[in-house]
Amino acid sequence: MADVLLYLSLMAYFGGTALWLGFFLAQREGLCRAGAWVMGLGLIPHTLALCLRAWNYGHFPAATLGDTLLVLDWALVAAFLFLNWRFPIKVLGALAAPLAALMICGALILPPGRGPVSPLLNSLWLAVHIILALLGYAALTLAFLGGIFYLVQERQLKGKKFGSFFYRRLPSLEQLDALNYWCLTIGFPLFTLGIIAGSLYAQHALGRFWSWDPKEVLTLIAWLIYAVLLHERLTVGWRGRRAALLAICGFLVLVITFLGANLWFSSYHSFESFTRQP
Repeated sequence: MADVLLYLSLMAYFGGTALWLGFFLAQREGLCRAGAWVMGLGLIPHTLALCLRAWNYGHFPAATLGDTLLVLDWALVAAFLFLNWRFPIKVLGALAAPLAALMICGALILPPGRGPVSPLLNSLWLAVHIILALLGYAALTLAFLGGIFYLVQERQLKGKKFGSFFYRRLPSLEQLDALNYWCLTIGFPLFTLGIIAGSLYAQHALGRFWSWDPKEVLTLIAWLIYAVLLHERLTVGWRGRRAALLAICGFLVLVITFLGANLWFSSYHSFESFTRQP
């Protein structure tokens, strides 16, 4: 049943992708609004599928890469819909919607959780840590997508391509820079709270707040990048290209943190440690 719900979400996300790309090409407001509604409808079965998997597993669905991708994808769509309502940068859907569809495709291809898992997963506090961290990831992913648009639009301006395809469809540099700031001010606190929640749970479960394992080190590096970016924006007034580049760099470190530390390094954060009994 959970897979059926996920396929319904996938259909909605692909439908949203078609509508957002149609808006990007034709610049018709109706397509933009329809894309947001379709993405929102897709989030409903996505939410139900995650709840059903958690019920069937008996723990928060984060023991495998596929399950964690589903949670991250849910966070990405939720963050995008909130941002689209609160701070509409309409063309952002042209990147966010296909990314959401591709992530759910990857999650469906990868094997779901099966069999016994580590008791580490049987904790509500751990679920809070993962949800906060992934919501932070999602908002910072949107900052990354906005940074890409910023660099593209800046290139059009420097080349004086005022009648070009991208220049006529992308927002102003000021709007894209404001998007970077909004995503940062939402994502960084959530990311920070996720780290704090994880440290508190580690103290409870393992007897130490910090272990300096690969994922914790990479997480700290990513946190420092975003902390520098936010600090410099607030105190020095960093804007524009520099802020966009740093947001992109921070996102790349997050990708390495999310995939590399969980798949390539042996630690208590790896998916391998979740799917075996200690």
